[in-house]
Formats: sequence, C-alpha cells, structure tokens
Amino acid sequence: MTCPVCGGDHVAFAVPAPLRQHAPESTGHAAICSSCLRVHAAGRGPSTPDFERIHPAFPTGDAGAAVALALGLLDSLALRRDAIDDCCSFAERAGADVLLTLDRLATADGLTPHFDVERRRHQVAEMLR
Repeated sequence: MTCPVCGGDHVAFAVPAPLRQHAPESTGHAAICSSCLRVHAAGRGPSTPDFERIHPAFPTGDAGAAVALALGLLDSLALRRDAIDDCCSFAERAGADVLLTLDRLATADGLTPHFDVERRRHQVAEMLR
C-alpha cells in the first residue's frame, strides 16, 4: 500500500480501542506514510507493525500507534487539539516520549512531513504541560 498523496510506503497498524474515534473513518486499522507521515484508513495490518521503517527510535506497540495517529492530526492543531492531546497522553501512558520522538523526526533523513515538525513540537510541548 502506498500513500495516495506522496507515493511513500505505508506502515499499517491496529488502532487501540480508546483512540478509534481519532482514526481515519473511525476504523480499527490505519496506516502511516513512512515519508510524509499522513495517516489513512487501512485494512487489517500485521500484528506487529514495523514502525522502525519510519525511524529506528519510533515507539512500538500501542504507544507507536498512538504517536502515529497524533502525527496524522498535527496538520491542524487548532481544530484537532483534543484528539492530539488524547493520542499523546495515551502514548505517554503506554511508555512513549512524544516530544523526544518529534525531536528525532525533525532531524531524520528521508522524511517530508506534511507539517512543520519543529513548530508543532513546540506547540505540542505547550499543550502537554
């Protein structure tokens, strides 16, 4: 499966039940583009998603799924603040450091995010206080 916007490869993942309302089309599965970081609805993916294809330090498991959903929402922080907060809070409870992940993505080679990572990192930091 490739991204309909940039043609990049997708990483499919299961959406944790508490976050399904924030997934595209509210489905139980989604996919994040390994290049532009957009999130799209997807069919059933692997039981263990390979988030390392995005970045070697990307969180795994449910924490990774929550971070992926948050990344997909960051193009419109003003409209999706509550959803982003839900996803980031879930990721942190699951053991991920969301701000560190954003720091690493900001300097990663080969990524062309659909949002300004450094600017959004600052805004997310303010939001999570």
